[in-house]
Amino acid sequence: MDQGQATEAWPQRCGQKAPLASCEDLSAASPAAKRAQQEGQEQLVEQGFTIEDPMAVPLDRYNLVYWIFLLHGIGTLMPWNMFITAKEYFVDYKLSEEYTGEKTALASNFLAYVGLTAQIPNVIFNWANILWEGKGQNLTTRVVYSLVFEVFIFILTVVLAMVNTSTWPEAFFFVTMGSVAALNMANGIYQNTVYGMAAKLPFKYTGAVVLGSNISGTFTSIVSIVSLLIAPDARTSAIYYFITALFILLVCFDTYFALPLNRFYRYHEMVNEKEQQALRRAQIGQTSSAPLWPIFKKCMPQLFNIFFVFFVTLAIFPAVHADIKQSSPDFFISEKFFTEITCFLTFNMFAMIGSMTASWFPWVST
Repeated sequence: MDQGQATEAWPQRCGQKAPLASCEDLSAASPAAKRAQQEGQEQLVEQGFTIEDPMAVPLDRYNLVYWIFLLHGIGTLMPWNMFITAKEYFVDYKLSEEYTGEKTALASNFLAYVGLTAQIPNVIFNWANILWEGKGQNLTTRVVYSLVFEVFIFILTVVLAMVNTSTWPEAFFFVTMGSVAALNMANGIYQNTVYGMAAKLPFKYTGAVVLGSNISGTFTSIVSIVSLLIAPDARTSAIYYFITALFILLVCFDTYFALPLNRFYRYHEMVNEKEQQALRRAQIGQTSSAPLWPIFKKCMPQLFNIFFVFFVTLAIFPAVHADIKQSSPDFFISEKFFTEITCFLTFNMFAMIGSMTASWFPWVST
């Protein structure tokens, strides 16, 4: 998240346990925070919100906002999961020797190429979104343009599934890689912005985004298996599969515009907006840059843990894991569904269960 979003998240962590820094530490990092918050609250009264009375704070009825952020969590990892889970379509159909009439190394190393092409742009644009201060502060612009761009790429992918590409496999491969790179550039911005939006709300809404991203892989794997079951051939299966991703992204697009209509979301957004306005007035003449390096140093142990877990995981999954084959034709899972179930569904389902279990049963008291 960017500087403004990070600052917005700090006041809401008060009263909660923080393993790396206390609320007092964060308040000390911003001396004007308390005064800014007080001024912001006074201005909220003028807007018809009474925040001195806790009973007057709007409720998230039916957990509607929570479910919307969970849906956006699914959407943030949808592009990555869709392309890696579609190995059978790309490797065994579009780039196969039977379809193209020639054997190339493009098929055998496809997932490795996808991993590099997806992760590098995603990391670069995530950092750009964090460090891009003073410009692009409008979250609507970021979300709308990134989602529209992702929808366009998936439409292109569906069209490519319909077209006969057997005579130009190399061109198809490079168009696909270009789509993956462009998709993850947009998704880097979208993913980061969704977390910034969730940071304006109580902490459980950030948890909803995390839970949604964990569900995304399992959902994608199930969609892939169902597409293979109901479709008569690989081409039709791919069309069903990618249209599902298109539908999810369109629902994410629609629900984003439903958020400002919700009183609970509007209240918390206004609280943060007024606090930030008051904070900026209190900091006139002072440096406005977030103390990124001190924050980075304080978070270093956990950042290393996260980096190392993802580094080891992505070194094996999916490029190595997806190439594991049946040891016997009599195995109870057929060859058609072997990779889908033993690799993608198993990995994503247990990753989801592990993440949920960690939140339900914390081992370390902080």
